[in-house]
Amino acid sequence: MLVAFSVSPLGSSESVSAAVADAVRVVRESGLANRTDAMFTTVEGEWDEVMDVVKHATEAVAAHGGRVSLVLKADIRPGRTGELDGKVQRLESHLA
Repeated sequence: MLVAFSVSPLGSSESVSAAVADAVRVVRESGLANRTDAMFTTVEGEWDEVMDVVKHATEAVAAHGGRVSLVLKADIRPGRTGELDGKVQRLESHLA
């Protein structure tokens, strides 16, 4: 399962980088495969472990303010692993 999510505090200052860094730190310390880009962090693993990471990342951001925005998109494909890279590799093969 892949879950791409974006979490940030609402009602704080214009910059949310410190809060987002706390969330990304949680993801990276989880040991799950992950990738962060300018808009989302994607995590790969089993349902319960991925959702636990999203929960703890959201809690880390909540420490920066009383309101949090969470956007989540999931690709649930049982029996598949390595899709964090696999999906991109298949796309690139079509573009070659």
